[in-house]
Amino acid sequence: MPFDVPNLRVETGPAQAHVRIGWLRSVASAYHNFAIQSFVSELAHSAGRDPLEYLLELFGPPRVLNLNIPDYPSEPGYPLDIGRLRRVTEMAAEKAGWGKRKLGKGRGVGIAAQRYSFNYVASVVEVEVNEKGEIRIPRIDTAVDPSTAVNPANIKAQFEDAAVFGTSIARSGEITATNGVIDQSNFFDYQVARIAEAPYQTNVYVVESTAPPAGVGEPGLSVIPPALSNAIFAATGKRIRDLPISKNRLT
Repeated sequence: MPFDVPNLRVETGPAQAHVRIGWLRSVASAYHNFAIQSFVSELAHSAGRDPLEYLLELFGPPRVLNLNIPDYPSEPGYPLDIGRLRRVTEMAAEKAGWGKRKLGKGRGVGIAAQRYSFNYVASVVEVEVNEKGEIRIPRIDTAVDPSTAVNPANIKAQFEDAAVFGTSIARSGEITATNGVIDQSNFFDYQVARIAEAPYQTNVYVVESTAPPAGVGEPGLSVIPPALSNAIFAATGKRIRDLPISKNRLT
């Protein structure tokens, strides 16, 4: 949590798994960032603040923090740069027209940001929710600082795909079990978003950088569920605290 908080302690403890665990795209970042960025939005609402302004205030001023992460021996070459994180957050908001567009009843926008896999990424999701509680996603604007961009076209493709898959796990992605047996077996019963459910328009903006290259396969996913959930709150006043969204009543 790259927040400018004077006294911060973060802990994690072991938990017994009752099923075999496989790796979802973005690994643990998907649910960690959903919790963190959703709660930031809740704090902003409680404080009567604009979620974007509140998030930027939590990030604090641009600065570079050197981290000690044993699993990443190359970490000294990838310090946590709050200035880069702020930049993608501001860019995504600017490109999405944050605070400048009249969206009307049943529509809202939400934002989320993260540094993951040595990338800095932020997404603004626009959502429409009708009287029946049905969701439509007209637009997603994502800004990414991937360090040195070796193949910009591939970077954009990865983040366009992350918008679809992030939407999928947020809306309907769930693994259930019956009598100890997992119910889902493939993509016909663990469905990825179809055309009508996927974002109608996804814009990806790549920040130019000369920092050491980083991977772009996973970072785009974990900002989508919290940004979408925050947008739903802006549109309906219904707060999403439990995924998938299909388990929640939006009317």
